Amino acid sequence: MRPGWRGPLVYTHRWLGIVAGIFFITWFASGIVLMYAGMPALEAGERAARLPRLDVSSVRASVSDAAMYTGGLVQGVRIGMFADRPVYRLFSAGRWTTVFADTGRPLDELTADQAIDQARHLAPEHAATVRYDTRLTEPDQWTLESRALLPMHRIALGDEADTYLYISDRTAEPVLKTTRASRRLGYAGAVVHWIYFTPFRKNGPLWAQSIIWGSVVGIVMCLSGLIWGVWQYVQSRSTYSGWMRWHQYAGLIFGVTTLTFIFSGLLSMDPWSWHPGTGPTRQQRDAVTGGSLRIELATPDRLREAVAALSASPRSASTSDLKELELVQFRGDLFFRADDALVAAAEPQRGAVAEFDRAAMLEAAGLAMPGVAVEDAAWLTEYDPYYYHRAGALPLPILRVRYEDPQRTWLYLDPRRGSIVRKEERLTRLNRWLYHGFHSWDFPFLYHRRPLWDIVVIVLSIGGLLSATTTLVPAWRRLGRHGRRAYAWLASTRREVGQD
Repeated sequence: MRPGWRGPLVYTHRWLGIVAGIFFITWFASGIVLMYAGMPALEAGERAARLPRLDVSSVRASVSDAAMYTGGLVQGVRIGMFADRPVYRLFSAGRWTTVFADTGRPLDELTADQAIDQARHLAPEHAATVRYDTRLTEPDQWTLESRALLPMHRIALGDEADTYLYISDRTAEPVLKTTRASRRLGYAGAVVHWIYFTPFRKNGPLWAQSIIWGSVVGIVMCLSGLIWGVWQYVQSRSTYSGWMRWHQYAGLIFGVTTLTFIFSGLLSMDPWSWHPGTGPTRQQRDAVTGGSLRIELATPDRLREAVAALSASPRSASTSDLKELELVQFRGDLFFRADDALVAAAEPQRGAVAEFDRAAMLEAAGLAMPGVAVEDAAWLTEYDPYYYHRAGALPLPILRVRYEDPQRTWLYLDPRRGSIVRKEERLTRLNRWLYHGFHSWDFPFLYHRRPLWDIVVIVLSIGGLLSATTTLVPAWRRLGRHGRRAYAWLASTRREVGQD
């Protein structure tokens, strides 16, 4: 055994590496897959294209009538269709409730036949091969993050892609689509990388703590290896040969980035709640929206007038293209919102507007942080380092207001929704760089430059793979030696006991 600090350091790195080596290999390999394919999903564009045309001519019940079936304060409302009937879909107390807008009666349970009809409407080209698969009351591998929409009906389309649609009992609409390819990529990428296997992930606290402490073990392993590798290289270049020499040099070259990958992976779990969230506080949200939704303003007559105003507006879709509305509120005024237009619920005859008044948005930003001086306010037409999306899915322009409070708060407000869409504070901005920066290499000089970003991340991931895979053969040999010694000791002990 090496004297002093070197012995414990080497043994710590060696045995943690033997235990965690396979995990590191799967993390790096699955991370490369995850760059290009996440969990299966029903894309928003595909969902919108398949929705039936909104027809509110038969609406008789108000949103207030429908809210009686939610059992709580209504936090969100969408107005759409189920088959040929208008429905209100209301979100309250963490769950969705669907109420028929023509009768005011709730949808108690979606039958198998109704779920199949929904699938046929979404994919009419496969109407002849659609078949019912099962009704889920507990999440399967792909619905772990959609528990608020359970129960769900899983419908097989019977197509060459082996497509399955998931129809929610609560909203009577398709919420997820998987194909054979998306499932395979989902397993190879997200499921393996996040250790998202259904029985394990269902136990949220156990899963979270396992990831956190597993990451801590990985950090200790990387640090001990880096310290030992650098010290030995400085002293004698290398005393290793074969696989271990490859491991030492791979660790020297890629050890720091491997450490940052593991450390930033730990931060993805928000361990020990070390920073606040990026969503606005309830007080901030209510200051901009004006508090609870004034659903009493969404009467059937006003709904019909709003649809007429939206259809007549050059800013919005024609009547035949209008698929869905949602209720939004800004400074106490309720609005019906389509994709790109808004109509005031109290005065639908005034017509549609594309966004809320920008001066009013600035005033709302002041109300969100009362008594706090504004450092600056800017309308962003391009993403900044904190409000961004690689595929450009986040809307622009956006209002960014920076404040002079102790937390150095920044609020981002969307003029099309009249709401705060993101909050940044000093610690969340630090977390953005430590987590997203080092885990996904989302640095401004790189993340908009593809394929340069792809090349950099893949090379660093392959370097991490080399560091881990070069230990497999030595680890197997070492375990074999220890196993043979243990077997020999056990056999010797049994012989001695037998002789006695």
